[in-house]
Amino acid sequence: MSGMNRVKIAVVGGGVIGFSTAVNIAESLPFCSLTLLAEKFSPDTCSDVAAGMLYPATLPGVPMERQKSWFKHSFDHLLAIAQSQDSPEAGVVLVSGCQIFKEVPAEKKPHNSETLFGFRSMTEDELKRFPDHKFGQAFTTIKCECSTYLPWLEKRFRKAGGQVEQRKVNSLQELSGSFDIIVNCSGLGSKTLVGESEVSPIRGQVLKVEAPWLKHFIRDGDGKTYIYPGIHSVTIGGTRQDNDWRLHADEGDTKGILERCIRLEPSLSKAKVLSVLVGLRPGRKFPRVEREVVQLEGRRVPVVHNYGHGGWGVCLAWGTAVDALALVRLCLNEVQLQAKL
Repeated sequence: MSGMNRVKIAVVGGGVIGFSTAVNIAESLPFCSLTLLAEKFSPDTCSDVAAGMLYPATLPGVPMERQKSWFKHSFDHLLAIAQSQDSPEAGVVLVSGCQIFKEVPAEKKPHNSETLFGFRSMTEDELKRFPDHKFGQAFTTIKCECSTYLPWLEKRFRKAGGQVEQRKVNSLQELSGSFDIIVNCSGLGSKTLVGESEVSPIRGQVLKVEAPWLKHFIRDGDGKTYIYPGIHSVTIGGTRQDNDWRLHADEGDTKGILERCIRLEPSLSKAKVLSVLVGLRPGRKFPRVEREVVQLEGRRVPVVHNYGHGGWGVCLAWGTAVDALALVRLCLNEVQLQAKL
């Protein structure tokens, strides 16, 4: 490799998927030249709105072994940070709490529950707190606060030799002259970037509130109501509104979130609302993590896709980034073969 020109790789997207993928590539392939391009960076990405909790989930359409691997890679990566001196700067911490259900779920013990710490069903006494709910799971997991985690990842990427450029990329053609391999982590942007029709927005609205007395998270199993204590504030939510592009805060949603969360945790009625945030999750049946070769201005350019994580971005980011790195390695072999021809 040293005798060749450095292979130039572009990563498109400045959210948690883009930076996780870029760091993986930069640290594993130091002989490549890497540039991350994005229109928006923290604190203006969808990832910044995410509560960043790792909890059990099943993705329809993704082989079970692959799901387990994505979740475990992500959990182990974040756990190492949570247990290191970087924890406060990166905003990655261990948290305990419960997930509760109005009806007993078909899957009482989800496939990735063994990765979490102390996973168990809640006792009848514990459930008395939540009279509307019939079943619950208690466990310790990880909370990753993207507003500090993304700048921390960017620092790590630059340290590994990566370049960062703020610009809107409208089409892959714009990059074809400058890069040998393109990695697409553009989330909802894939609609225009690669003409992806299957990705659509899932609008999420959350509130940051001041309630330092809350130490344990509560998540309703339907995914719509949750209370997540963090380092500086408590995130409460939320909404899951399909095909909704509105980025402004909705007063009706704010009222609904407060009512639902206060029902679960009455002390929240004393909490001060610090901010209301809205983000558009890149919804898709399942994440697209694959490679293809695209004809761009007369040349064949390998493209690796890693997008469409919906509400599971933080949960799966490092795991899908590891897979994307493996696909980039395959592309490298193709680029080297082409160079020799």
